[in-house]
Amino acid sequence: MTTVYGFHQDEVGRWIVLLACGHSHPVRHRPPYVNRPWVLTQEGRAERIGQPWRCKECEQRAAA
Repeated sequence: MTTVYGFHQDEVGRWIVLLACGHSHPVRHRPPYVNRPWVLTQEGRAERIGQPWRCKECEQRAAA
């Protein structure tokens, strides 16, 4: 588990979460499969700063 320290948009406008572990992860709101309406607003993204985030890359490295 790591924490969120910021967001940026990639070259096609997708939001990317920046993680304290050094990794990043694309975040999308694509109902019904991915329900993250908070990513669509500045306020929603700001509320996530400092919150815990599960980093799949770190988990995969730890399992190897």
